[in-house]
Amino acid sequence: MKKITVGAVLLSMMFMGVNAQSLKSPDGKFEMNFQLKQGVPYYNLKYNGAVVVEDSKLGLRLFKDSAIKFASEIAKAEDAKFDLNNGFTKKDEKRDSKNETWQPVLGEKKNYINHYNELAVTLDQASTSRSIVVKFRLFNDGLGFRYEFPQQKNLNYFVIREEDSEIDFPTDMKAWWMVADYDSQEYQYQETKISEIPSQWDKAFDANASQALVKNAVQSPLMLKKEGKDPLYVNVAEAAVLDYPVSHLEVDAQNFKFKTHLTADRQGAKGYIQTPSVTPWRTIIVSPKAEEVMESKMIFNLNEPTKYTDTSYIHPTKYMGVWWEMIIGKSQWAYSTAENVHLGKTDFSKLTPNGKHAANNTRVKEYIDFAAENGFQGLLIEGWNVGWEDWFGHSKEFVFDFITPYPDFDIKMLNDYAHSKGIKLIMHHETSGSATNYERWSDKAFQLMNKYGYDAVKTGYVGDIIPRGEHHYSQWTINHFYRIAEKANDYKIMVNSHESVRPTGESRTYPNYISAEAARGTEYEAFGGNKPDHQTVLPFTRWMGGSMDYTPGIFQTKLDYYFPGDKRFVKTTLAKQLALYVTMYMPLQMAADLPENYKKHMDAFQFIKDVAADWDDTKILSAEPGDYVITARKAKGTDNWFVGGITDENKREYTVDFSFLDKGKKYEVTVYEDGKDADYIDNPQSYNIYKKQITSKSKLNFKMARSGGFAVSVKPVN
Repeated sequence: MKKITVGAVLLSMMFMGVNAQSLKSPDGKFEMNFQLKQGVPYYNLKYNGAVVVEDSKLGLRLFKDSAIKFASEIAKAEDAKFDLNNGFTKKDEKRDSKNETWQPVLGEKKNYINHYNELAVTLDQASTSRSIVVKFRLFNDGLGFRYEFPQQKNLNYFVIREEDSEIDFPTDMKAWWMVADYDSQEYQYQETKISEIPSQWDKAFDANASQALVKNAVQSPLMLKKEGKDPLYVNVAEAAVLDYPVSHLEVDAQNFKFKTHLTADRQGAKGYIQTPSVTPWRTIIVSPKAEEVMESKMIFNLNEPTKYTDTSYIHPTKYMGVWWEMIIGKSQWAYSTAENVHLGKTDFSKLTPNGKHAANNTRVKEYIDFAAENGFQGLLIEGWNVGWEDWFGHSKEFVFDFITPYPDFDIKMLNDYAHSKGIKLIMHHETSGSATNYERWSDKAFQLMNKYGYDAVKTGYVGDIIPRGEHHYSQWTINHFYRIAEKANDYKIMVNSHESVRPTGESRTYPNYISAEAARGTEYEAFGGNKPDHQTVLPFTRWMGGSMDYTPGIFQTKLDYYFPGDKRFVKTTLAKQLALYVTMYMPLQMAADLPENYKKHMDAFQFIKDVAADWDDTKILSAEPGDYVITARKAKGTDNWFVGGITDENKREYTVDFSFLDKGKKYEVTVYEDGKDADYIDNPQSYNIYKKQITSKSKLNFKMARSGGFAVSVKPVN
């Protein structure tokens, strides 16, 4: 139980109103109060008069010099005089507001509304003759705040030891969380009270290819729920993480408090700053309805508009891939049986083929044929380039060159063949974490793509980051990801990154960075498995800041089909796999299974062929994190709608009210639902398909099996 002393209450009352500034949201429902208490900055947040966030500290700790010793500088009491978290007086305040509508290049709606009131407080630290600005933006769906560092005589260069932004909640809420890690978000979500996080933390992770865990800390976005007769949903995240490390949240379980913990480099430094500079925004989205949290675009609004002068090459893409057969172990990325190769020296044509290389001319042409016959635009091919024999686990810097194909992959012939059938190949650039190597080769790699007409690349960062000592989420690597995005824009190439940083709304600024993985996707169904509720949590967490390449569409869910006795299986029904195309926003949208598996269920595959990848409108019809999500979306530039519903490990019923359709019009729906005997364990491939005419007055009831779902295609009747 949270301890509040009488003295603390009296002290708070003493300072209430002293140096205090208030800010209200445009609709007046939110109120943010900022104040200095004995020179220390605090803020709080209220919703409809009720406290959502109690007085919470702000500030940063710095290293005493701009150049630090290698991993050896230990904080001492006297170092506190260098920090930016105390001794402040208010110098100035400025207010602003904005109400604009902007159009994302790719998005869940045609128009995003950016409406906020702003307060910028300038704070002077007399002891050091420095000043900083704390900027708050209050929207109708929540609060964003950040630190700004104007260029000044005594604050030109500095190194951050830690950012200590706090979020102090008044009650012990339910939390959907995953363990904090400097290198990965590929973990299962946990559902506990805030107070229970420390006791469950050690049980909440499994092994990963690159891992640097932060004890008793969790990752953002973090989803919370105040339960009771007046429920309240709270999402804690960050926006515009640029030239700065990713933040995590240290947990004070007894006081229901979270504090920012930045990703460190090997020296223990969190950020190297040259003024003028700003931090990412800390975001708190609040609503009594879970659906409204999912619909929030506040994180995108806190990012800057793009400076790209040409975005015409950026487009949604439905694609297939030579991928899943390697993930499950049926095929391999590597061409040969060699265990030690040297790029530029090894003659791969003289190596012994392993007989399982998937990216070969014959197999790739089979994929191209099927993709073309079924209206897809792209085909991803992994394992096409030399170097896969010893690509992982050796801290090898020159691991790929991104331009040399294996002997059985004729890049020109296959590219010409694909183009003749209306298919663009999608390039794959796995870096094995060697970001320095990728930067050296990126121009040649993108020039090769331009030569053969590739307009999209899937990048990968499996393993520890090189330069050694950096992490996937440290400042240097964050800058790398966006350097690659900018370089790709120079060559008119779209980027889909895997094992990278989770997006925090940057698609507004870098619209060619159209998708990312940065969470536990479908591939984990073949590894450690995903729980049936996993896909019902992701829209409230990972998806809050941008699209994910989740790679759904697995029809053959039981892997003993390939390997008798294999216990692995994809923990959904086939109908739920269809529904994911609607409940998850994916402008780069993959049909991940093998062509031969789709050929057995072409009636169900029709939904994947029909469903759009980009949208003019999105409506979250009903949702509860960890339980279910029901979503309706209107396809870009058409009057076609698609509806998807998914559930966790529990059976559910849901009635779709089609009142969102245009009144007076008739529509034909094609329904794809779980069969009466469907079950994700016992009978995952049981489904039922039927057609029916409806209007905006219609309602349809659906029964979802355990880890099941439904998908509906809605088209106007001419």
